[in-house]
Amino acid sequence: MKNIITLAHGAGGKDTSELIREIFFDAFKNEFLTADDAAILPTVKGKMAFTTDGFIVSPWLFSGGNIGKLSVCGTVNDLAAMGAKPLYISCAFVIEEGFPTEALRKIANSMKETANEVGVKIVVGDTKVAGRGQVDGVFITTSGIGEVLSNANLSGKFAKAGDVVIVTGDIGRHGATILLARDSFGIDAKITSDCAPLWEISKNVLKTSSNVHVIRDATRGGVGTVLYEIAEDSNIGVRLYRNKIPVRDEIKGLTGMLGLEPLYLASEGRFVIIVDNNDAEKVLQAIKNSPYGEAAAVIGEITNEPKAKVTVKTEIGAETFLPAPGGELLPRIC
Repeated sequence: MKNIITLAHGAGGKDTSELIREIFFDAFKNEFLTADDAAILPTVKGKMAFTTDGFIVSPWLFSGGNIGKLSVCGTVNDLAAMGAKPLYISCAFVIEEGFPTEALRKIANSMKETANEVGVKIVVGDTKVAGRGQVDGVFITTSGIGEVLSNANLSGKFAKAGDVVIVTGDIGRHGATILLARDSFGIDAKITSDCAPLWEISKNVLKTSSNVHVIRDATRGGVGTVLYEIAEDSNIGVRLYRNKIPVRDEIKGLTGMLGLEPLYLASEGRFVIIVDNNDAEKVLQAIKNSPYGEAAAVIGEITNEPKAKVTVKTEIGAETFLPAPGGELLPRIC
């Protein structure tokens, strides 16, 4: 097989078949993966969740992952945030002419490893090749289907005063990792993305409590944007406690140097979970006992006022508004 992707790989002929067979079919093989126009899948008994997402992250390779791992984690976590067990994923690739074949193989293998960790199957896909300069390396679009757990009833509209806000780990690492990977500032820091699949956390939380109201994936806009969205959807207020928000020292140093707010940096392996106060402690322990949840913390509470606003109580006891997200959030991660 050629060392780089050429336009012939997207023409539908022999080179296309070779690419699909030697990279994608080799990595994704399972009983449902097909070369036909659509995968035939068994039905589920209850409700199903369906999601789709596009990934155009630059650079495609970063500390702690790559665009392939990110694409599977993103889809798995979107399903898990609705209380759905991830079952099947489709993936569509748009690859730039000249992209290294071994890099594409690495991406596919990362997708395979992440899917195997969760137990989700990649069952169908599509491959296109764009001319040089039309795509930044490789773009991936994934869609996912999941089976909703019978006791899951989750929405950003269900938060209520008295609930507790939990984050499943330290925040901001993915956004900081992408910023450093672009080397725009010449800063050398040992920061690794938190990119991870979170189905086990969702499953264990919902097994522990029937009073979980919201689970949200704190991706592009970070925890701050997620909380503003929930505050608006539920018409409530959110009060955070700055000293309880888990932020690693290296992230504090980086954001302090660049004037960034950790609450607005992307976290690709973190959930924001809102649960009734009476169940908060046992839910927190369920998260801590799950993969990727050991640094979980209660960071705030839901209030009646001020409506649709997020406030932060500082270490010295003062309470200020968290500025609402607006314009271009930095760093732009996709």
